Amino acid sequence: MNSCEYGTITDFNILGFSYFNTEHIFLSVGTMIMYSLTIVGNLVISMVIFLVPKLHTPMYFFLCNLAISDVIYVSSTLPKLLSITITQDNRISFAGCMSQLYFFTFSAVCDALVLTSMAGDRYVAICKPLQYTLIMNRRVCGPMSALCWTVSAVNSLLISLLTSGLDFCNSHEISYFICDLKTMIDLSSSDTTSKEIIIKIEDIIFAFVPFSLTVASYVQIISTILKIHSSGIRLKAFSSCTSHLTAVILFYVPVLILYMKPESEYSKEQDNLISLLYVAVVPMLNPFVYSLRNKDVLDAVRKLIARNIVST
Repeated sequence: MNSCEYGTITDFNILGFSYFNTEHIFLSVGTMIMYSLTIVGNLVISMVIFLVPKLHTPMYFFLCNLAISDVIYVSSTLPKLLSITITQDNRISFAGCMSQLYFFTFSAVCDALVLTSMAGDRYVAICKPLQYTLIMNRRVCGPMSALCWTVSAVNSLLISLLTSGLDFCNSHEISYFICDLKTMIDLSSSDTTSKEIIIKIEDIIFAFVPFSLTVASYVQIISTILKIHSSGIRLKAFSSCTSHLTAVILFYVPVLILYMKPESEYSKEQDNLISLLYVAVVPMLNPFVYSLRNKDVLDAVRKLIARNIVST
């Protein structure tokens, strides 16, 4: 039953970066560049992994999953932000807002779960190398990947359904640049006590637990590497983890900063800038992290280019 006297709000205004006295052309160009680089970079790295048999290993299988998830991640947020900065029309329909909430939550959770799966892969590779092919095989990696996507999809559907049932009577101005769960609950005129509990549970299950498992994996990995006597083998073992470790740091550090920084007069502006790091910058950097520092990927790209030159 609708509790709003004049009916619930049917569309919202995304204020985004309107707090800043910045020329919109710079934000538009920056958003377009980040979106284009993210889409091209992640699709290229997915294609390379698919086409090169040498990269058909668990680590690159999960990397391909991460790349696809990142494409969905930025496609759920940046096109609308780009449209707002170009047209100056900051309206978004209720259905559009709920769709954005679904796909943003879906891809964010999927990223966290895939990164955790990759941490598990690196743990087995470094700490249990003799059992690696027995533990990390197609019969294990396939279901792990399917579980990441299924859990993310079901969780996002439940979140979207719960949020769509809220009333929005008083305000339709979103101070964030996307429709995310916390923003929509703060904006709602309904009693959101139970929803705030859900947010805390969400944070524990899909943020704290994956982060803790990843940290625990790397504690074991670093401990094992330090016990290796040969400096050459030790360096090789550590280098096999650097790309993933960099991606983990890029993914979690902005989130930790958002949660740990004190509230201030400029918190909304600061939150938007920090959020832009993990919404746009991190997915853009992931392909470069995994390609520029990875000899296997670089060799595969060179071979594909050489093959295409020869064939033409």
